[in-house]
Amino acid sequence: MKKFNRLTLACCMMATVAVAQESEQEGSLNSGTISSQFEYLNSISNNYQEYKVVKKTNLDKIQKNITDSLDFYKVQIVDVQKELASQKTHIASLEQKMAKAEAEKNAAIEAKDNFAFLGMPIHKSNYNNLMWGIVAVLGMALLFFLYKFNKSHRVTAETLKTLDETKEEFEQHRKNTLERERKLNRQLVDEMNKRNVKA
Repeated sequence: MKKFNRLTLACCMMATVAVAQESEQEGSLNSGTISSQFEYLNSISNNYQEYKVVKKTNLDKIQKNITDSLDFYKVQIVDVQKELASQKTHIASLEQKMAKAEAEKNAAIEAKDNFAFLGMPIHKSNYNNLMWGIVAVLGMALLFFLYKFNKSHRVTAETLKTLDETKEEFEQHRKNTLERERKLNRQLVDEMNKRNVKA
């Protein structure tokens, strides 16, 4: 009886393993990548000389799997191509908007950099150059007039100094002349006195 139980138990276990293997075999052809399905098909196929013997049902199953995968990838490729075309259209639209925005920005910068000066439109850099040119000319004119003023002031100072020296010389000459005149008058008076004394 014990042998019978053991035998029954062993048969049940083998049946369970066979059912599990069969369900695993079916699952392997129904799931996984094409490459893993080919590997599985290769492992379950029988050998005959240098050939592999494959069950027609398994071959049909893998062919169907490959066809389904190809169809799925074709649909995906079409979807990707549609999305790519849509993105290209969107990119072209964005590029147009960007070009328009760039043109508006350049126009705004140009308008900001230009203004009317004495009724004429002028660019800020030209206006800046013009103003600095005027400042430079005025600065040079100021330096020229300062030089002329200093030169004329020096000439005036030298003339005044010469005039003062001339006045001093004239005053000294006048004093000398007065002194000589007094001496001459004294001498004349002395001579007249001498004559009167003698007469």
